[in-house]
Amino acid sequence: MSVAPYRHYSNLFGNVQQVAVRPGNTMSAESKTATLEPVEAAAISGDPAANRLAVIAAFFSIYAIWGSTYLAIRYAVAYIPPLYTAGFRHLVAGSILLLWALAKGLRPTWPQIRASVVIGFLFFLIGHGTLHWAETHVASGLASLLIASEPIWVFLMTCAAEKRWRVNGYLVAGVALGIAGVALLLGRDVWSAGSGVFLGAIGCLIGAISWSAGIIYSRRSRLSGSPLLLSALSLLAGSAMLLVTGTIFGEYHGFTFASVPVRSWLALAYLIVFGSVIAFSAYNWLLERYSPTLVATHTYINPIVAVLLGWWFAGERVSLNILLSAGLVIAAVFLVDRGMARLKV
Repeated sequence: MSVAPYRHYSNLFGNVQQVAVRPGNTMSAESKTATLEPVEAAAISGDPAANRLAVIAAFFSIYAIWGSTYLAIRYAVAYIPPLYTAGFRHLVAGSILLLWALAKGLRPTWPQIRASVVIGFLFFLIGHGTLHWAETHVASGLASLLIASEPIWVFLMTCAAEKRWRVNGYLVAGVALGIAGVALLLGRDVWSAGSGVFLGAIGCLIGAISWSAGIIYSRRSRLSGSPLLLSALSLLAGSAMLLVTGTIFGEYHGFTFASVPVRSWLALAYLIVFGSVIAFSAYNWLLERYSPTLVATHTYINPIVAVLLGWWFAGERVSLNILLSAGLVIAAVFLVDRGMARLKV
């Protein structure tokens, strides 16, 4: 579950001023300030080779880096309590982005702060908290496939929120395939693996649904302002809730920094720097230059990368059932995206 905006859902049932989701916002004039200067400098250098390299690097970030974060989470939560892992991750990433925003002269408003608390709860406490906890029980590849069902929940929850169902053949086929893929993932392989694995899989689904609810709230809240600032505030609000919740649930018992191996610290650092800062900034940069539909192709690629990396580096079992489920889920996401794009606003 990457930290990325779902702008390609923003006009499904009408125009809105801004969509502060995952977490990022519209392509307003202010959003041009929310990208990393190194990438921006390459893009405006006038050197075609540098421009091509910048585009390749940006797409690599949202394809490979976001896909690899599932394995990084598995390595991190192996020794760092899961809610603390997510809390530390978002605390550092949010602080970096907030300092960046303040250096640009951006200042938050009270409505933005209040909305960031809600977004932090839905996206990070429930969305990422359940994912990090789930990966103490389930394989990273399985978690990525369950999280990949998010666009389906977004569509269903949008229809429920708007109290009207606007569908077409692509959407009907996509929802049907997605439900079938999720059901297959929760079938024999997961159920026979024990209650821990099954509960972990359910946790992933809860996280995906909570993130989808956050997307709906973000769209309907009609937030305005810099996406960089809103992202920072949401990350910090979520990190505070994660750390407090982890402490309430006693994650500090038996946990010492000295007991964490280097690999887990490196995994956490990777999640912060590459997953939450670099890839997020690359996503914003791409959305300023390419269509949301093209950029959204990361939704299909991320679970493939996650499954392959889990199999290659962590020895995660890739059964025929998982391969079939992966095909169904990825096809479902593609169809739902295509169906959304074809709806007349």
